[in-house]
Amino acid sequence: MDAGLILGNLLTPPILFFLLGMAATLVRSDLEIPQPVTRALSLYLLFAIGLHGGAELARAGMGTTTLAPLGAGMLASALFPLVSFALLRRRLGAADAAAIAATYGSISAVTFVTATSFLDDRGTAWSGHMVAAMALMESPAILVGVLLARRHGASDGNGGLRVLLHEAFTNGAVFLLLGSLAIGWLGGEKGWASVAPLAHEPFKGVLCLFLLDMGLIAARRLKALRESGGLLIGYALLAPLVHAALALAAARVLDLSPGDALLFTVLCASASYIAVPAALRMSLPQANPGLYLPMALAVTFPLNIALGIPLYFALIQTLWSSA
Repeated sequence: MDAGLILGNLLTPPILFFLLGMAATLVRSDLEIPQPVTRALSLYLLFAIGLHGGAELARAGMGTTTLAPLGAGMLASALFPLVSFALLRRRLGAADAAAIAATYGSISAVTFVTATSFLDDRGTAWSGHMVAAMALMESPAILVGVLLARRHGASDGNGGLRVLLHEAFTNGAVFLLLGSLAIGWLGGEKGWASVAPLAHEPFKGVLCLFLLDMGLIAARRLKALRESGGLLIGYALLAPLVHAALALAAARVLDLSPGDALLFTVLCASASYIAVPAALRMSLPQANPGLYLPMALAVTFPLNIALGIPLYFALIQTLWSSA
């Protein structure tokens, strides 16, 4: 395993800004990024990655190599919550077990964006259809999680399945990502060239600012997570590694390129702290966000962006080169 790859990732500006945000909270600095600014940074990242992915998708075209990872991603997003719920239900109520299962079946767009930046820094190619995979993997886990809660009599949320589907697919982040992907695909290379000065050049700087804010928030969530005990912290550390191992095996079977294999692995190993909480507030209100939100944001997110991404990539380099 190349320890230099992990150290190199830790010393990149985006990760250092994330660590700076955590440090600011831990030393009780008054550093703060206003919520409207954070919202704008998030919208920019989704807009930029969607346009880029759509342009790459137009260049690659649609075929078996494109559709296979999309199907595998949606399948993983639906199956992971089933296994997680069965394990967690032994120690938690149905609502909390379903919420955590949905969180760890869905994905983190910011972790994905950080992984694309990691690949770009190393000149490793990746395909635009992986952005489509990211968008499509948001919703299946939410649906499965809520359906599991309802089956076990734990859900008294507003609305039926139709309302849940509407909420899952019209969530602002998902809607912007899918829309930007479609626009990038329709515009193709010419369209991407026209917006690249805005969508590409400032991307790394915006990502640094966004991860600074994520570091501030993650450190605050750590305090809440300490009260939940070692079980959930252990799950938040182990679940992404197990999911990553399964994703690596699937990526090898699908014969994905190293860049696409990393992105697929990162998607499967990440946990949602934006789309899932927004959906569960309406559909599963009795689930405790003080459990599933800190797990995803304060443990799994830092684990993936600081150590997971270079670790998964080092494994991919080893496995793919030996095949």
